[in-house]
Amino acid sequence: MLNEQPQVAGLSQSSSYTDMADLSRLRHQSQQDPRATLHEVAKQFEGVFMQMVLKSMREASFGDPIFDSNQSELYRDMFDKQISLEMTRGQGLGLADNLVRQLDQYLPPGGESSPLQRESTTPASLPAVSIAPSVEARQHQSAEVQKSRPDMEFEGPEDFVETLWPLARSAAKELDAAPEALVAQAALETGWGKYMLRDGDGQPTFNLFNIKAGHNWQGNKVMKQTLEYRDGLPVQERAPFRAYSSLEESFNDYVQFLRSNPRYGEALQQSASPEQFIRSLQRAGYATDPEYADKILDIMQRNVLQQPVARQDVERVQATG
Repeated sequence: MLNEQPQVAGLSQSSSYTDMADLSRLRHQSQQDPRATLHEVAKQFEGVFMQMVLKSMREASFGDPIFDSNQSELYRDMFDKQISLEMTRGQGLGLADNLVRQLDQYLPPGGESSPLQRESTTPASLPAVSIAPSVEARQHQSAEVQKSRPDMEFEGPEDFVETLWPLARSAAKELDAAPEALVAQAALETGWGKYMLRDGDGQPTFNLFNIKAGHNWQGNKVMKQTLEYRDGLPVQERAPFRAYSSLEESFNDYVQFLRSNPRYGEALQQSASPEQFIRSLQRAGYATDPEYADKILDIMQRNVLQQPVARQDVERVQATG
């Protein structure tokens, strides 16, 4: 008898990837306890993969022109879906188990969700802060961190935000923008610093916003492969990108880049509103990804960025009090 894996709470035993209600519950459950839903998600993927295999097999055959019809194709498609679900029940094909083993290492211990998996929260009230370092102290701390870690290997989103926040505040002040918008954009562009552009020697370029090196750029640059969207389709291209000597230089150039390009005039006029600022950047062509603005706005709502925003509000209250 095959060993059946336990079902995730809230999902029916007959659930499938075609059941939108169960998928919605699965998504909610994964945000609460990603480790508990990991196997179920892997099984869903295995079912989708098997359906694709069966569909490819059908399309590879010549079929029977005498008996083929729209009705027969419909029932055959339904049959293939059922077969794929049956094949992946129980122990399945082993694909789901391999996915679980590979993905489980990226989940935090104890079933806690990572910062990007947590629900966005806005504090109902400002937290009490007994020690709030000044802006100058955090800027000095950020500079010291960069000197001690020239390779800029961030330990995670929290480390990324803590390091960039004082620099983002200074740059945001120049643009009359929200610092969390700048940090979120840098997080998206670099994968929380994990995929920051590097030169041929493996040294970081500190290019937090992936600004390309046009014909007017006189500084250092590196050639890298990039993913662009042309007519809605992703295309791999090779392009030159700017290289800086520090994180601070990257933020300074970002400010200058926006100010010196007329097409970003609308974004600068709406910089006081984080959402309008980010969406205006996308409309102006800052990035070709059609979901660029939505991705940044989603990052802005995560706990890892809400905490420094709340601390900033506390400082503002203390300064005016």
